[in-house]
Amino acid sequence: MDYTTHYQSPLGGITLASDGKALVGLWFDGQTFFADCLNPQHEERPDLPVFGETCRWLDAYFRGEVPHFTPRLSMRTSPFRKSVWQTMLAIPYGQTTTYGEIARRLGCRSAQAVGGAVAHNSISLIIPCHRVVGAGGSLTGYAGGLARKEYLLQMENALGNASKLRRK
Repeated sequence: MDYTTHYQSPLGGITLASDGKALVGLWFDGQTFFADCLNPQHEERPDLPVFGETCRWLDAYFRGEVPHFTPRLSMRTSPFRKSVWQTMLAIPYGQTTTYGEIARRLGCRSAQAVGGAVAHNSISLIIPCHRVVGAGGSLTGYAGGLARKEYLLQMENALGNASKLRRK
């Protein structure tokens, strides 16, 4: 059984999902691939400890603080996507990397394959897919929308730390 709750962020509603112990999903409401790993049979359970911990993480993050903890996560995905998501977890707050750099780190020949894995990230924000940019710093491919990606990177002061980020 899966459980859900909602969080209101400065960028709109966010749906959180859990298996009862760990966070399995965090999506901006209505984003691309919304709830793609969520069990169709789920119920609202805002009282779960993992939801309280995730809301504390989100509160700190949206106050512009670096959360110094990560809620317990369960990545429901393929081994390749999991390796990409784990690589994204290591991108520091306020910094960016490219799809190509992740591909190089993983020994993958295709930045496009990495892009597909990034796009299907089911735990947005905590697994910071917004910190992955295109070659040359282009702002591309955010399932939550480019305006949100740009807002998040500005909030983290990552736009000043990346060379010539631009919308594509």
